[in-house]
Amino acid sequence: MEQRVGSTGSYFRKPALSTAPPPRAPLPPLPPARESAPPPDGVPTPIVRQRPTFHGTGGTLFGLHVVNVLFILLTLGIYYFWGKTRIRRYIFGQSAFGADRFAYHGTAHELLLGFAKAFVLFIVPIVFLIAVRDVLDVGRTIKEVAALSIPILLNLMFIPVALVGARRYRLGRTSWRGIRFSFRGPALDFVKIFFKGSFLTGLTFGLYYPFFAARRQAFMISHSYFGNERFGFDGRGRELLGPYLLSILLTLPTLGLCWVWFFARRRRFFWDHTTLGGARFISTVTGGALLGLWLVNAALLVGTVGLAWPWVRVRNINFAFRYLELYGPLDLERIQQQAQETSATGEGLAGFLDTGFDLG
Repeated sequence: MEQRVGSTGSYFRKPALSTAPPPRAPLPPLPPARESAPPPDGVPTPIVRQRPTFHGTGGTLFGLHVVNVLFILLTLGIYYFWGKTRIRRYIFGQSAFGADRFAYHGTAHELLLGFAKAFVLFIVPIVFLIAVRDVLDVGRTIKEVAALSIPILLNLMFIPVALVGARRYRLGRTSWRGIRFSFRGPALDFVKIFFKGSFLTGLTFGLYYPFFAARRQAFMISHSYFGNERFGFDGRGRELLGPYLLSILLTLPTLGLCWVWFFARRRRFFWDHTTLGGARFISTVTGGALLGLWLVNAALLVGTVGLAWPWVRVRNINFAFRYLELYGPLDLERIQQQAQETSATGEGLAGFLDTGFDLG
């Protein structure tokens, strides 16, 4: 049975019963209905139950990667930003939800400019502090202050700023059905969450981590938008506390393998508590499936001395999409464009610190 949604010809098909993954639990309740204008002519909001799909191949990605490496070498690294943009456009352009594909609108010029700004605003101060600590002839007290400032700036300020900036830029440059995503969270608010969470996690010898992880995720999701429709997150850290404590207890008996199941549980927790309008995301990933993915990926990378990286990335994306579903009423016709101004400075800083997020 097919149900058509929207005016662009998109279809959302219910998968055949025989192809659906075995249920691990009853579907979570739908979020409370939001106040919105009633549908015209009494037409009910269609129920969406659809998984994202990826149509790219490792071979094509490998070809892009080879060309990128060649031009990066020929340009002494300058082409890196153009190569990164080409990879992103390919990955987003091959990712689809329903019959519509995503699109990436970022440019290499923006990445290059963001990198330069991040270097001046963030990296230069760190280099100066390192010079004070290791090179300059200054008093011992000043050297100690500089040495203490470096990890504080990196871990408690630069990393959260990079995470927020990268998310703001990448969502602002991504669209689906012609409508842009956006992120509107203040960086200073996330710095406060990051500082408090890091302090309490250290103070409690790691026991505060589930609450810290939930609050970080809540901030990132609840400030994300698709057009004028806001994403929601209703998870609580106490739901992760039990699995987290169990993983700590089983670390030695299982030689650490129990953490794979915790990571799968955390992924389910994050997605199962994420909503868009009246619809809710559902993840069915398991620890066994995640362990199998990682083992095969490691074998491919080691066996090919890293040449299988494009195929590993495609495997990661297909894996993420295979165990993800959006379920519930979603009125796409009510969602309107709300473009936001974004800067690539945080994206450039994320490149320095290897933070941020990518598909796969």
